Amino acid sequence: MQTTILYIGRDTEITIVMNRLLNARPEWKGICVCTDEEALAICSVEEIDLVLLGNGITPDEEEKIKSNLLNIRPGVKIIPHYGGGSGLLYGEIMTALS
Repeated sequence: MQTTILYIGRDTEITIVMNRLLNARPEWKGICVCTDEEALAICSVEEIDLVLLGNGITPDEEEKIKSNLLNIRPGVKIIPHYGGGSGLLYGEIMTALS
């Protein structure tokens, strides 16, 4: 069974890279968006296992996103991811899912 990971970031180019990295692993299904509205719409129809909050999200936006996502998917894990290599990404995800 695949783990579905939603990445929310503000930088389109980084979001494209994250999409490639998340979907390179057969055990992961990565969905990557740049807006909160897209993220909320996806969470309304997809079973999301983990949310990664990326670069460009202000602290106020982060709190609002977390609150809105948890209203839709109570208990979903939400963690920050602000960069680093694919090894760091893998470690963050595996730690969050364990």
